[in-house]
Amino acid sequence: MENKKSQKIGLYFGSFNPIHIGHLVIANYMLEFTDLDKIWFVVSPHNPLKDKKSLLADYHRLEMVHLAINDDYDMRASNIEFNMPQPSYTIDTLTYLQEKYPKNHFVILMGGDSLQNIQKWKNYQQLLQQYELYVYSRPGAQLPSDLKGNIKIFQAPQMEISASFIRKAIKEGKNIRYFLPSKVWEYIQEMHFYEK
Repeated sequence: MENKKSQKIGLYFGSFNPIHIGHLVIANYMLEFTDLDKIWFVVSPHNPLKDKKSLLADYHRLEMVHLAINDDYDMRASNIEFNMPQPSYTIDTLTYLQEKYPKNHFVILMGGDSLQNIQKWKNYQQLLQQYELYVYSRPGAQLPSDLKGNIKIFQAPQMEISASFIRKAIKEGKNIRYFLPSKVWEYIQEMHFYEK
């Protein structure tokens, strides 16, 4: 049963193509070292700033997030954007979530690299005014100093693992099982994802 009291929920948006241990380390850190009660992994059908060619079907990426977080009560896989107009824009998703769960307080989780590009986001000033941003620093990302908003920077452990690195490694026939939660690795092997 859903808890009805107000909760502070970190929204971790991403393609999760595939979800890997780097994503989980950040989520784990944000749960334990900030005031967040829960983390929702919001699987994006299509990020307007990313190429769609190498993207697995939505339901496969959602399934991998389910497998990755398993039965962790503090984390949730969300398909909220699957039924929204595409490409999906963060501001629209937040407006929808706020209407659907008015008691909850939503916070956007993002890497420093995303914050660098936030001016390209739809209605980014509104995002900065209405929502808190919890930003984890990323190697080489210069954080803009001129942004006005409720931005908190966290020094989460840095792991230079990307989903594109994982896809490339699998295509090259590498065994990279320890870069992924074991059930996700098994699922990728079983389905022969990213091999071609």
